[in-house]
Amino acid sequence: MFALSCCKNTCCLSHSVTLLIRSFGANPTVYELDEMTNGQQIERALLQLGCQPSVPTVFIGQQLIGGSKRVMSLHLRNELVPLLINAGAIWI
Repeated sequence: MFALSCCKNTCCLSHSVTLLIRSFGANPTVYELDEMTNGQQIERALLQLGCQPSVPTVFIGQQLIGGSKRVMSLHLRNELVPLLINAGAIWI
């Protein structure tokens, strides 16, 4: 997996982060935690990793990026695309 997003179907920030990543041509794997039988367990694990709030949580490559604030900060500093390129999630 190159880009992974843990989301909830009802979370507008999750939707926005996923759309942002897709806008660069990446095809992230998205796990809708509220639709998974073990979603609450995954959410607890994300909280233990320090993700506050637990969704959306983005991994690029095998690196934990963080939530929507971190993803948007990387985007505004023009650092998100290089992460996606280095992970092989997009090609330019």
